[in-house]
Amino acid sequence: MVKQARAVRTRRAVLEAAAHVIGSRGYQAATMAEIIQRAGVTKGAVYFHFTSKDALARAVITEQVDPFLPQTSASRLQDAIDFTHRVALALRSDPLLQAGTRIAVETTFSEEPLLPYQAWTDIITSLFTEARANGELLAAVVPERAAEFFVAAYMGVQLFSCAATNRADLPNRVTTLWKHTLPGLASPGALSHLDPQGRRVQIVV
Repeated sequence: MVKQARAVRTRRAVLEAAAHVIGSRGYQAATMAEIIQRAGVTKGAVYFHFTSKDALARAVITEQVDPFLPQTSASRLQDAIDFTHRVALALRSDPLLQAGTRIAVETTFSEEPLLPYQAWTDIITSLFTEARANGELLAAVVPERAAEFFVAAYMGVQLFSCAATNRADLPNRVTTLWKHTLPGLASPGALSHLDPQGRRVQIVV
């Protein structure tokens, strides 16, 4: 049990170190030596958990999503809005999210080229699919295609915000994105009840 707990702590330390280094320097410029030094662990300990920088990047991408899984309410479209606002707020300070964003923008994994975006797309697709079942979406909307479009637009919005204000205005920009997107997504009955600013939620980081 002691060894297992130590292994969990070591893995987490490496992930957090990788997030800080990649988030500040970018994926290509970051080196395993820097990550090892920041984590304060041995080279062997790092490579026990992650066989390469590529494997470490994939783990950062996978684990950045876990704290932000959507809450569930009667309106899955509102849940989608709230979810994106939670991520927007956290992007201003969460190292794993910031690193995952840089990896997504700067890196193409040849085996799975959509990997950096897939987890977010899957979440939005699930929310849109349930929203359609609830009658919240326009009949012509295809959840999978709409989710891909939204994630692409969201990525562009957060990059613009990062360049303009270091993401200080990202929540306002996400609200604007939803204001322009919802008329093409939501059924008239649902649209009147949706808040593009998002409901107040608890941010978990």
